[in-house]
Amino acid sequence: MTEPAPTPSIPAPEAIRFEHVSVRFGGVRALDDVSFSVGCGEVHCLAGENGSGKSTLIKVIAGVYQAQPGARTDYFGESVAAPTPQLARRKGVAVIWQDLALFPEMTVAENIAFDGLVGAPRLVNYRAIRETARTALAKLGVQLDLSAPLKSLPISGRQLVAIARALASDAKLVFMDEPTASLTQTETDHLLGVVRTLSASGVAVVFVSHRLAEVLDVSSRVTVLRDGRLVGVFEAEGMTQSRLTELMTGKRFDHAVTARDVGDAPVVLETSDLTRQGEYSDVNLTVRAGEVVGLIGLIGAGRTEVAHTLFGMSRANSGSIRLSGAPVAFTSNREAIAAGIGYVSEDRLALGLIQPQSIADNTVITTLKRISDASGLISEAKKSAAVAKGIGEFAIKIGLPDDAVSTLSGGNQQRVVLAKWLATSPRLLILDCPTVGVDVGARDGIYKIIRGLAERGIAILMISDEVHEVYFNSDRILHMAGGRIVAEYDPRRTSIAELERAVYA
Repeated sequence: MTEPAPTPSIPAPEAIRFEHVSVRFGGVRALDDVSFSVGCGEVHCLAGENGSGKSTLIKVIAGVYQAQPGARTDYFGESVAAPTPQLARRKGVAVIWQDLALFPEMTVAENIAFDGLVGAPRLVNYRAIRETARTALAKLGVQLDLSAPLKSLPISGRQLVAIARALASDAKLVFMDEPTASLTQTETDHLLGVVRTLSASGVAVVFVSHRLAEVLDVSSRVTVLRDGRLVGVFEAEGMTQSRLTELMTGKRFDHAVTARDVGDAPVVLETSDLTRQGEYSDVNLTVRAGEVVGLIGLIGAGRTEVAHTLFGMSRANSGSIRLSGAPVAFTSNREAIAAGIGYVSEDRLALGLIQPQSIADNTVITTLKRISDASGLISEAKKSAAVAKGIGEFAIKIGLPDDAVSTLSGGNQQRVVLAKWLATSPRLLILDCPTVGVDVGARDGIYKIIRGLAERGIAILMISDEVHEVYFNSDRILHMAGGRIVAEYDPRRTSIAELERAVYA
């Protein structure tokens, strides 16, 4: 693949300039001679797959990690020999990580003014705290209830609190790590407006996101890392998602509609007027053997709530569910699993895997009875065979089966989740946002696995809030809004622009 020429110059004046940055962890080179610069007031995208070195570079700039000798580190025109977290903060660098690092029990005002609370013991001036918070929010052009506990805010509100806290600390350069991962499109649009407001006021913003469309929409330049090395710096204008994906991965991907007609296949799942008060109403859907049905809708549309009912985690108030023609009314997920249903949760870290346990244990956790001997004890031989089969079948890249599953990348963790459910021989597999937190290169592998499972005859209900995901990987698409299914689309007869207009209206 021929690399395009990088852009020539950085917008002046400079906020930071880091050159010849290399970082080693033992024998692993996490960054190899990387240079990175951002102009004051610029919105800049830092792009790359998981493991490309993005987080390491951010931590070098924030003073958490030290670059090897020979690096040049400049903050706002001043050269610094050995950056530290304290120095980086004084220079105006703030990092908003994906977990936000806020305090749920404290108020909005206390979270925003928190840095001013740290220091020698003294009486708390609540009037000053509220004024600090009010001033920071005013810079963003937003209003929040300053006395509300942070935990009462939706994730979009917490994002604004995190940004306001950075401004309250006089941040001049703000890194945002996956800031829109849990936001609806409306909330995302609002956040991007806030980013533009920051830029207009002279605050530089570095955006890290797997959602490439929004990256290209809000950024002026894109720095691409791959395997710890700099691929280049490119103008966002004129860059396409597919081209950026190629730069990040070094591979070309075919984005083509894969929809097939499986209308003659037997119906595996059928719901009729399924209703759960306050969550969803009159849901009618069918999924056939070997069919991938995409269920698209914004967060809050009721998609996951329907999935929970299908998997026995909640009960509908009315309506019916039929599995291969037989009525079912599950009272637990154990009953759903026994009936042949698998469920890949959108919260892989908390619900999909047991992070401290091994890759092997996570792979076989759904089939413990099957790998046990007559005495009820786990047979190590059966376990080893099952683990080897799952790892091999899903091409999971691991060190050792006994390594903690938390050591794997997001894409490989998701393959472990799929492997554990395939081991149950499901007839219906519910995938709730199957690529959340998975980088763009690994997503293609997940999609191929999903298509392969469908070709085996497994019925698949794929829930997502990403139009591209369902459009290119579903046989049929159901649009859910306000707890109801409002439309059905055939990707072969509908344009992606038409689907986007409907979903994001």
